[in-house]
Amino acid sequence: MRRLVVLLVLALSAAGCSEGPRLKPLSADAVVLAFGDSLTYGTGAQESESYPAQLEQLIGRRVVGAGVPGEVTAQALARLPAALEEHAPNLLLLCIGGNDFLRRLGNRQAEHNVRAMVKLARSRGIEVLLIGTPEPGFPVTPPTFYGAIAEEFGLPYEEQVIGEVLKDASLKADPIHPNARGYRIIAERIAGALKQSGAL
Repeated sequence: MRRLVVLLVLALSAAGCSEGPRLKPLSADAVVLAFGDSLTYGTGAQESESYPAQLEQLIGRRVVGAGVPGEVTAQALARLPAALEEHAPNLLLLCIGGNDFLRRLGNRQAEHNVRAMVKLARSRGIEVLLIGTPEPGFPVTPPTFYGAIAEEFGLPYEEQVIGEVLKDASLKADPIHPNARGYRIIAERIAGALKQSGAL
């Protein structure tokens, strides 16, 4: 009996540890706004092969792709209010920062702007899933500030998929952009994160 109780406690502890931040379930008519730069736009593939387009097929919800190639976080922050107003999303998928890193604008500025975008969305009652963008070089991993922001706001955070795709030459159209297969993997990983967080 004692052994059974111990096993039950361990199982409950493990379940609690893997729970992670939760999102509200997305209704059938919910709008998801995928917001970012060229990785969201789908540079390197056809429009129908971008990660937002492929994600829409996977989750059966409307996913609006709002990516602007070359955009830095300061420009994205200035653009976000109008995008939120226009599309009135239930959920924001935020994937931004790579151009700050490529242009060496400093992680402090990127962190400030990403945090401001999260705060803006949350202030309007819009939930956020954060997607980390890796810095150039090795290892291909996002700066730690993404994880810190996710923890601060209790956000689901997809940390690894962009880096994993960009480390695999067979999944890239050029040195910094995925191809259609790469975007498919990103869409699948985000769909998985949405399911794990309770959105689907």
